[in-house]
Amino acid sequence: MMNVVALLSGFLFAIGLVISGMTNPKKVIGFLDIFGSWDYSLAFVMIGAIAINVLTFNFVKRKKPLFSLDFILPLKKSVDSRLIIGASLFGIGWGLVGICPGPGIVNLMSLNSSAALFVVSMVAGMYLFKKFDNYNRRQN
Repeated sequence: MMNVVALLSGFLFAIGLVISGMTNPKKVIGFLDIFGSWDYSLAFVMIGAIAINVLTFNFVKRKKPLFSLDFILPLKKSVDSRLIIGASLFGIGWGLVGICPGPGIVNLMSLNSSAALFVVSMVAGMYLFKKFDNYNRRQN
């Protein structure tokens, strides 16, 4: 049952990404181009997502999950160099290509070679980070 819920959640997320234009790199780069011909329409998508999250998160976290024993929330609350570097790399990558992981995976359905190259590069980057991070932790 949990796999069905995950599949339906992913499908709903993908539909939202397509409808909002988040899978179109030109639209995303237009949103990030605040000093050029700025396309502010994605700001409404982000504001809507934040509003729904704020309204539902406090309500939902008081209840027991439907398909799990507990909610799995991050325990770390501090801002450190790993967070800053990771967020910076994410933002730089998003700004350069106009796509982030969720829309990149959705774009695989287009059978476009650029989408496949993006996802392969993303997976390779995650693999390399994990190797580097494990090595770094053993050294310290």
